[in-house]
Amino acid sequence: MKKFIGIVGTNSDHSTNRQLLQFMKNHFSSKAEIEIVEIKDIPVFNKPENKDIPEIVQAMADKIDDADGVIISTPEYDHAVTASLMNALSWLSYGIFPFVDKPVMITGASYGTLGSSRAQLHLRQILDAPELKARIMPSSEFLLSHSLQAFDEENNLTNVEQTEKLDRLFEDFLTFVTITNQLTHAHEQNKKEAENFSWETI
Repeated sequence: MKKFIGIVGTNSDHSTNRQLLQFMKNHFSSKAEIEIVEIKDIPVFNKPENKDIPEIVQAMADKIDDADGVIISTPEYDHAVTASLMNALSWLSYGIFPFVDKPVMITGASYGTLGSSRAQLHLRQILDAPELKARIMPSSEFLLSHSLQAFDEENNLTNVEQTEKLDRLFEDFLTFVTITNQLTHAHEQNKKEAENFSWETI
């Protein structure tokens, strides 16, 4: 059984993106183990010269390293991901590089009609950065709009079509992970390039 890390892309205590990951954890429990990880207690990134990584960040990096893949569920603020998610990714690409070649599935929930579409595009750009180098599942968007009304009292999605779409995307992700985890020939070189990259020397 595959093991995934589900990252809640917000520091909000009441988030429908957390609900979505909780739904996925339960709904797909027969196909994969999904451990939900929070970013709300990560300190503000301050680029320490000694590159000391906060314990909470190192623990998250270790979980990502050990996982078969990562699912990130992001809301959308001002056409972008949250500051707290950018903060977490800044730490996770500073002296540690758990995302290099790691399969990633992006989902998103929003109160409005667009379902975090711009934030998902933004997140794809970030994860493609030289210090992250994640492998993002292509041509896949799960956009949960009107998310405040999307779940019932038992935290199940009420829209059958949305559930069916998520089912198909998750099956694709399982296949994507299997294929991606065989593409290891350049992994050490990719990780070395991430470690040696510096915007200051371009």
